[in-house]
Amino acid sequence: MQTDVRGWAALIGGAVCIGFAPIWVRWSEVGPIATAFHRVALALPLLVLWAARERSRPAATRHSNPRRPGWAFAAGAFFAIDMAAWHLSIRYTSVANSTLLANLAPIFVTLGAWIFLRERVGRRFTAGMILALLGAWCLTGASLQTDPNRLRGDLWGLATALFYGGYQLCVARLRRDTAAGRVLFWSSLVSAPLLGIIAWSLGETMLPASPRGWLVLLGLALTAQVFGQGLITYGFAHLPASLSSLVLLLQPLVATLAAWMLLGERLGIAQLLGGAILLAGIQVARSRPAPPAPSSQFPDRPLRSPP
Repeated sequence: MQTDVRGWAALIGGAVCIGFAPIWVRWSEVGPIATAFHRVALALPLLVLWAARERSRPAATRHSNPRRPGWAFAAGAFFAIDMAAWHLSIRYTSVANSTLLANLAPIFVTLGAWIFLRERVGRRFTAGMILALLGAWCLTGASLQTDPNRLRGDLWGLATALFYGGYQLCVARLRRDTAAGRVLFWSSLVSAPLLGIIAWSLGETMLPASPRGWLVLLGLALTAQVFGQGLITYGFAHLPASLSSLVLLLQPLVATLAAWMLLGERLGIAQLLGGAILLAGIQVARSRPAPPAPSSQFPDRPLRSPP
């Protein structure tokens, strides 16, 4: 019972932490991709400690996988592109739209598993996917009516879901024989320099102009990259996956409420309806009978829902 309470608390806390990530991005004094670079780079010291602690455990190093470096590099590359796309989406469209569209990642994960891994797709997933895409159409249609320029941000939000789906597939493979802290560390170690190179090549402002700017970046790194990811990873290990996925739908709700209170963003009827349909579709698509518990110490599941 105590473990269940801790699992629930960890998942809810993690969803709240990540839900505030778009607010930090909006407050940042540097470019959107440079902000993503600092989010990952500033979190690396704490991720090093986490990975080192897991490495010291005997069970954490007993599995050998010669393809692990390749999967880790792929995960880091997907995460870098995902972060760049999401931060650009936050810059150009509403926080609600960018976060809701990014939640389409599970749809792309299942489609990728069907196309590349030949996994079967059931009717429930097909129905959920249609609902989710209908919700996405409502969101992008509302943006087109409000401000055509916001459609660019919505498209970046869809790109976020696509590349985060690739990241989740890589992480799921790594988690078969690698502890969560080490997965986060290696993927962050790859994604940080990639994000830095992209931001610099696009001529973005790389360094904040004030102490407040540094505090914003530090807050983003701690809440989203360290505590958000860490709490959700802990919660996934102590609750059924079906319940975990349901709790993670709190993230777009938190982001939308935070944007309303702190940024003054208001939602229209079309956005509210589209968001509700999209989240309902995602939950329908993700719901399935609980699989048997894995025998490995490192369960085969992604770390979390969107970034």
